[in-house]
Amino acid sequence: MNPLLYTDGYKVDHRRQYPNQTTLVYSNWTPRKSRIEGIEKVVFFGLQYFIKKYIIEDFQENFFNKSREEICKKYSRRINNYLGENQVGIEHIKALHDLGYIPMVFKALPEGVSVPIRVPMFTMYNTLPQFFWLTNYFETLLSATVWLPCNSATIAKQYRMILDKYALETSSVPEFVDWQGHDFSMRGMAGLEAAMMSSAGHLLSFTGTDTIPSIDFLETYYNADSDKELVGGSVAATEHSVMCMGTDEGEQDTIKRLITDVYPNGIVSIVSDTWDLWKVLTEYLPNLKNEVLARDGKVVIRPDSGNPVHIICGNPNAKTAVERKGVIELLWETFGGQTNEKGYKELDSHIGAIYGDSITLQRAELILEGLKQKGFASTNVVLGIGSFTYQYNTRDTFGFAMKATYGEVDGVGREIFKDPITDDGTKKSAKGLMKIVLENGDYKLMNQVSWEEEGKGELKEVFRDGVVLVDEQLNSIRGRLKK
Repeated sequence: MNPLLYTDGYKVDHRRQYPNQTTLVYSNWTPRKSRIEGIEKVVFFGLQYFIKKYIIEDFQENFFNKSREEICKKYSRRINNYLGENQVGIEHIKALHDLGYIPMVFKALPEGVSVPIRVPMFTMYNTLPQFFWLTNYFETLLSATVWLPCNSATIAKQYRMILDKYALETSSVPEFVDWQGHDFSMRGMAGLEAAMMSSAGHLLSFTGTDTIPSIDFLETYYNADSDKELVGGSVAATEHSVMCMGTDEGEQDTIKRLITDVYPNGIVSIVSDTWDLWKVLTEYLPNLKNEVLARDGKVVIRPDSGNPVHIICGNPNAKTAVERKGVIELLWETFGGQTNEKGYKELDSHIGAIYGDSITLQRAELILEGLKQKGFASTNVVLGIGSFTYQYNTRDTFGFAMKATYGEVDGVGREIFKDPITDDGTKKSAKGLMKIVLENGDYKLMNQVSWEEEGKGELKEVFRDGVVLVDEQLNSIRGRLKK
């Protein structure tokens, strides 16, 4: 498909709507507000993928490598069928095809940094005057691609901050946090690309994921190498169909077979609430205690339904003693462990737990605080972070928008902006050319600057006229995010 058709329908004729002799359109990408309490900075991630995948790969394969005749014929057919009688024309499409590359500049902050609300992450503008129409023509595709990895990277960083805080307070193995947030979201995302982009954002903060394609995504577009670095990983794990096939009467035998025959060594995660979680914890696991402790590896118990805080930490208002204790305390009663130097109990290394159903930032904090109050280290449990976290968001979660703030008509610059009188201020845009500066460690916007000033500051050219100028590596972005 011609990538010039990856756009909103109203974009195709904006070229004729700009003033005559328009020669330049300059736009920016900015998070304008936060709908998540406590988050006032957004992680920038995903532009390198957008440039490589669409501006380079897609345009080369599906536009420039095709004959001009084929491109024009298909473009005309689509637009004519779509709009009916129109005067969109085809000459500008021919001219771009003849040029052989996308005549644009992208200037961006480094990917992985946290950017304050209302500060642009990147800008873009055309480099040849006749292609002024391209800048905002890309708005739709760019917006559809970049907001999701920014969102997921931002939310993953919030999980990381929560998990780090409690690990430093209660655990002897704070480095385990790398694995403590595990991406379970793939099946609940809006398609394969969304799953890969979101999980890639998750993997800036963690190493655990069940979204295998995100590893290839990061190798292809962010220069990762899973032979030389830990990009993402997981462990052997069961699902309900596995447990059901063993029948409810044979669940203990199923668990025994899994931990002694199928996985005699290493980590294995066993879903444990197919029928009765409490029976697994109070009967089957005590009966299999010797087998668990004899393994060279860890058996991870996975509850998968109910209130996650109550399941892990115990429900003080429950009717039964086992429900009041919760998973971690019950595992401690059977397998014991040790009390670390910080005074918190850590389960024996042969046993652990993971919970991955409907986890949120708020529930994560409640779980860790609940464990702390009971004297348990936070790293006794792994949290599976799924689509309940990563899919229940939109472009409006952080108010992302791409807006033009400057243009040139007949060689004369115009500072442009929007400020709807009926809006609450969210949609008010900056004006003119932009410069981003660092003040006390935070990025700050300076608008209405000269071209000379625009060339300074923290925005750096990452793409110009068909050439990628900055090609970041995953490990650099990960390191930047942690600062």
